[in-house]
Amino acid sequence: MEELFCIGCGARIQTENKDAAGYTPRAALEKGLETGELYCQRCFRLRHYNEITDVHITDDEFLKLLHEVGDSDALVVNVIDIFDFNGSIIPGLSRFVSGNDVLLVGNKKDILPKSVKDGKVTQWLTERAHEEGLRPVDVILTSAQNHHAIKDLIDTIEKYRHGRDVYVVGVTNVGKSTLINAIIREITGSRDVITTSRFPGTTLDKIEIPLDDGSYIFDTPGIIHRHQMAHYLTAKNLKYVSPKKEIKPKTYQLNSEQTLFLAGLARFDFISGQKQGFTAYFDNNLNLHRTKLVGADEFYTKHVGKLLIPPTSKEVSDFPKLVRHEFTIKDKMDIVYSGLGWIRVKSETENPVVVAAWAPEGVAVVLRKALI
Repeated sequence: MEELFCIGCGARIQTENKDAAGYTPRAALEKGLETGELYCQRCFRLRHYNEITDVHITDDEFLKLLHEVGDSDALVVNVIDIFDFNGSIIPGLSRFVSGNDVLLVGNKKDILPKSVKDGKVTQWLTERAHEEGLRPVDVILTSAQNHHAIKDLIDTIEKYRHGRDVYVVGVTNVGKSTLINAIIREITGSRDVITTSRFPGTTLDKIEIPLDDGSYIFDTPGIIHRHQMAHYLTAKNLKYVSPKKEIKPKTYQLNSEQTLFLAGLARFDFISGQKQGFTAYFDNNLNLHRTKLVGADEFYTKHVGKLLIPPTSKEVSDFPKLVRHEFTIKDKMDIVYSGLGWIRVKSETENPVVVAAWAPEGVAVVLRKALI
């Protein structure tokens, strides 16, 4: 078949991968060939419903995109997932946008327990951003589900853009598209004002949302972070790593040499230290199971896909093996399973705690200053 291209964004039309640029369902392709209006699904939804969908791109394409952002005089809005800061930060962003102001937006603030004050989270995000070499002009928390939060975000963008264009950047799965859709509804109502144009040197489109003074908000495609848990899950299991409701922390009183299985996805071993409570922050539907450290390997082999799901019995053979990471902790820290959640560990310098975190091969496990 000859190559076909979307008349909206110029991406090559394909019917195989719904997460890649240019995807269109086969039925829509046949209809488009009849009418001569051949749009990819993303442009179709944009055109008819003012809705943006995620498109995944390669690392090289993302670098080209960042270079263009860096070469422009614009405000850069960097959206990160508060629930998965480590998995949603863009490495080296400060190098690419060195001359531009960056507004750091912590999305999904409604997922954190209500007892956690916004000011504390903002301060924590600012400290983490500084560790990454990023010096944002401001840090703001938001949620696409909260009308007032979206209004505050738009006002903050207006405060810092000084008549310039705005680029919204972020990795996939941070809820960027949902956030942009909420901004579109707030700014334009339902008017059909959104257009697309090509990023130089790529087959990628950037979504253009016009502002009153002739400037634009540009939405950019997201890069996939390979070390996120979502990368290793089937579509139906993504709900376990994308909480939609406020997290209800669970505290487990553990003695040393006890293990906590995070369904069949990961594992936490309390190796040595005084008995204490470990607080787990994961999706409310993720099944956590306590057992003894002795025999934990055999327990996992026997029960993964049955008692410990996800993964299901059909998915076990394709699921990566768990890799062990050991930590000695002398403070109040979070052990973070990238894209899944975290466990808070308390300890003092004179009474260190030794723990091990197991995660699928390829999924990052990091130690950070406790968020809560």
